[in-house]
Amino acid sequence: MSHGHSHGGGGCRCAAEREEPPEQRGLAYGLYLRIDLERLQCLNESREGSGRGVFKPWEERTDRSKFVESDADEELLFNIPFTGNVKLKGIIIMGEDDDSHPSEMRLISRFSNVYHLSIHISKNFGADTTKVFYIGLRGEWTELRRHEVTICSYEASANPADHRVHQVTPQTHFIS
Repeated sequence: MSHGHSHGGGGCRCAAEREEPPEQRGLAYGLYLRIDLERLQCLNESREGSGRGVFKPWEERTDRSKFVESDADEELLFNIPFTGNVKLKGIIIMGEDDDSHPSEMRLISRFSNVYHLSIHISKNFGADTTKVFYIGLRGEWTELRRHEVTICSYEASANPADHRVHQVTPQTHFIS
């Protein structure tokens, strides 16, 4: 029985074989802990701040009390800042089981060393608005390495008036 793709010479690992066991699946989608929720933005949301609520722990993904619904049309735009660098490996979006479920999205970014990700949900299955209950991000996080600013002053040529020298002995001088 064929399952629709070629194994080539190196074998095949079908999606069902690659999937994590249920008890470990939540750990894989734990990047929500690395999102800077204070700076996260959702544009075109009907209720201010509701876009933040769809980024939640895996165990709460079926909680339908927190959701975001688009306002004027079916589009939603999430601007997601991270607290470090992320290598994005997967994304899950859970919506309503009707025409308001997202049907098309665009990811605006590269997928390794990402510190900011934009998700544009551009279409749904025909409803006037789009409704999302959960967005799960899977990947690897590394701490952002920042070079601290070093403040120093550099004197290109010394001004003798700035440096008074008091003679203590003919062989020793102190600068005050």
